[in-house]
Amino acid sequence: MNIGQAAKASGVSAKMIRYYEQIGLIPKADRTLSGYRDYGEAEVHMLRFIRRGRDLGFSVAEISDLLSLWRDGSRQSGDVKRIALGHIAGLNEKIARLQQMADTLQTLVSCCSGDHRPDCPILADLEGSAERKA
Repeated sequence: MNIGQAAKASGVSAKMIRYYEQIGLIPKADRTLSGYRDYGEAEVHMLRFIRRGRDLGFSVAEISDLLSLWRDGSRQSGDVKRIALGHIAGLNEKIARLQQMADTLQTLVSCCSGDHRPDCPILADLEGSAERKA
């Protein structure tokens, strides 16, 4: 199948398929006599694996490690679990940072009267944050 068909079958855009080939995440596709990329079911399966990993937020580097383990029949599931646990820890840190941002903004919004007056605690906080980081 050509790259468009592989993209449709896998849910990965043709642009991303070319990128994954370029960085070596997936092997370069065979070419037809006319020079078009030619993909089989194995490549589409690999692309679906990558897509699912990206949907779960794994980085390209983590997906590369997971692909290596996926291909290795003598792998240890503990290695896969270690990668997943590390990713969960990173997600939890990101969630905590996002919750802290939301809490701060909620407090600022609560302090803003939102009326015709020009005073705005949201802008005052942003102005003060820039001075603290300088």
